[in-house]
Amino acid sequence: MGNYTHQTAPEEKQVKLPGPDHPISIQRNPARVVVSVAGRVVAETRNALTLREAAYPPVQYVPGEDVDFSQLERTEYVTYCPYKGDCNYYSVPAGGKKSVNAVWSYEDPFPAVVQIRGHVAFYPERVDEIADGDLDGSGGDGVAGAGAAKVEKADRSEK
Repeated sequence: MGNYTHQTAPEEKQVKLPGPDHPISIQRNPARVVVSVAGRVVAETRNALTLREAAYPPVQYVPGEDVDFSQLERTEYVTYCPYKGDCNYYSVPAGGKKSVNAVWSYEDPFPAVVQIRGHVAFYPERVDEIADGDLDGSGGDGVAGAGAAKVEKADRSEK
């Protein structure tokens, strides 16, 4: 996650494969995941994918069909991850400045992480809450977005 660069001009991109020095795993999360912004539910699913990458906090990738895209606005911001590919962003206008580029998606991810195609993820500190039972290890429908998931903000804020 710390290997992101903001793309300003076409350049030759390095592609890296996950391995022992930078492991990436993706698992289905059967717990209910709910993302809310400004008192509105933006996403709700029981089909999220939990992506664990190296030592970074786990990230919930929500299937596009479980996201209310009418509440999102595509931005021009694009970053690149050598492990996952080009990343596109959305803002949540109802959340104001806090929710600019709050949502990201790898629309054409590299083969090693192809499972996240068609999914989006949310910066915990740019939404009001990500309620999820598995991030905090409870296995139930606990709330983790306000605690465990926020740990990632320092590493994710400049992708």
